Amino acid sequence: MPTAVGTACTLIGLLNVAAGVFPRFRHSRMHALAEVLPGAVSPLAAAASIVVGLLLLLLAHGLKRRKRRAWVAAVALLPLGAVAQFAYRHSVFGAVLSLALLAYLVRHRREFAALPDPRSRWKALLNFVVLGGVSIALGMVIVNSHPHRTVGDPSVWAELQHVVVGLFGFEGPVAYTHHVDYTVGYSLGALGLLTLGTTAYLAFRPEQPVARLTEEDEERLRELLAKHGRRDSLGHFALRRDKGAVFSPSGKAAVCYRVVSGVMLASGDPIGDVEAWPGAIERFMEEARAHSWTPAVMGCSETGGEVWTRETGLDALELGDEAIVDVADFTLSGRAMRNVRQMVKRIERNGYETRVRRVAELSAEEIQAVQRAAEDWRGTDTERGFSMALGRIGDERDGDAVIATAHRAPEDGEAEGPYGDLKAVLHFVPWGTDGMSLDLMRRDRSADPGMNELLIVAALQAAPKLDVARVSLNFAMFRSALARGEKLGAGPVLRTWRGLLVFLSRWFQIESLYKFNAKFQPRWEPRFVVFRATRDLPRIGFAAMQAEGFVQLGLPRLLRRRSAEPVARPCAHQHTGLRGASVERAA
Repeated sequence: MPTAVGTACTLIGLLNVAAGVFPRFRHSRMHALAEVLPGAVSPLAAAASIVVGLLLLLLAHGLKRRKRRAWVAAVALLPLGAVAQFAYRHSVFGAVLSLALLAYLVRHRREFAALPDPRSRWKALLNFVVLGGVSIALGMVIVNSHPHRTVGDPSVWAELQHVVVGLFGFEGPVAYTHHVDYTVGYSLGALGLLTLGTTAYLAFRPEQPVARLTEEDEERLRELLAKHGRRDSLGHFALRRDKGAVFSPSGKAAVCYRVVSGVMLASGDPIGDVEAWPGAIERFMEEARAHSWTPAVMGCSETGGEVWTRETGLDALELGDEAIVDVADFTLSGRAMRNVRQMVKRIERNGYETRVRRVAELSAEEIQAVQRAAEDWRGTDTERGFSMALGRIGDERDGDAVIATAHRAPEDGEAEGPYGDLKAVLHFVPWGTDGMSLDLMRRDRSADPGMNELLIVAALQAAPKLDVARVSLNFAMFRSALARGEKLGAGPVLRTWRGLLVFLSRWFQIESLYKFNAKFQPRWEPRFVVFRATRDLPRIGFAAMQAEGFVQLGLPRLLRRRSAEPVARPCAHQHTGLRGASVERAA
């Protein structure tokens, strides 16, 4: 029913806009009554109808999501819209429809109790650009909707000038007869006031902070990871400081999340004792219901997916596979490892050497050099990563993390680079006490190809000295479809699906990540996306792409506020990278 309410609100909003933009019916039965009203009523009613219509269009999505503030605003606007339609367009149908929706909203007011979403300042600029564009477009329609009352034949440029200055409340170059200039002027002024007013409200309203990991929550999560961190290779990524956390009533489990475009997006499995997972999941779902967010989980394990679906009634879909290498079984010998072995030997002959150390073993100068190099070698305008990226390097609280670096001294006559002999960096986060998970890969563009292979081999060979028995590499999306689709006897549907994935790999790292991971002969662990309904999948996918940094809807780079520092409280600098995000660039 909320969907129907939102649709009805959209329809009424369009009717209000149309009623204010187009001239009234001169031969309506109500025209005689309207003629006895004061002269200012008609143009004011036209302006009010347009403003109310646009506001109802903006509120329709909030009503679909049962937002309380959208309900309050709609209840206040619908009577005004009904009066405006009746006074200017003499539309009995539009007025009755508005009042009918008002009656329904009042009767079912308890259903609209969802709390507001986290918000940020960039929405003010987005509102100004979008609503300003809509106002100019509507203004052009308004200016041209009275062809028989226009003096002369004004040019398009004159009409545009009239719209722009009219939005600021001034009279433009286009003239009208029969007092139509008042109607057009009031309508344009109302549009300008609406654009300015809503933008000012979004810019200066008290800011409600988005999800952030507090120091207390981080400490509790670290305690849970110390006891149960071995269970999930993605557990340490829950310590990203741009996530929020909800804990089970017992405090023995937690779900970490971020809200993106109305989607409450969790990543990986819940943290903590498996027996306490249901309590944390219930708190997560309660939070989603309270705000009318769409719940979703990205990259949970098979066990996690079973618990999520059992406790919530949600559905699960296999998303891809995680490549995991058991250190005891890894070797460069054999025909299967021939290409990797030859590549590593070739790079070593070119004078490269590797170092694999815990973060705590690096000096402050070395950490700063790694941070600066990773920043400059990123290759994208924005950091990427959410579900499988920590978002920082060198934090003193992440001393157990592992950094693998490749070095090459400059040859005679060759200038030293801005980072000395540093040529490539791999960063791993802890996976319990005996494992580590690949966080990011960065390399100097001038370095020899194969830096990532070199450092992964170096990390695997150094793992026994670090008491590491398992290494989680990249996540390969839709790996099983790619693997089965190229086998002999694959059916037409599977081959078509594989062909589509290969085609999409031109823009997204799908096939390249799979082939890169397969070089190291890993075992594959499936990962799943958990969702409420199939119709939510496009929205969840778009939100996930925003969270991972593949889609950016924020302010232009030059206008962004420099507010990242408070997010990384004790961290020197932030570096995010979706696991494997540099494979395509480095391969």
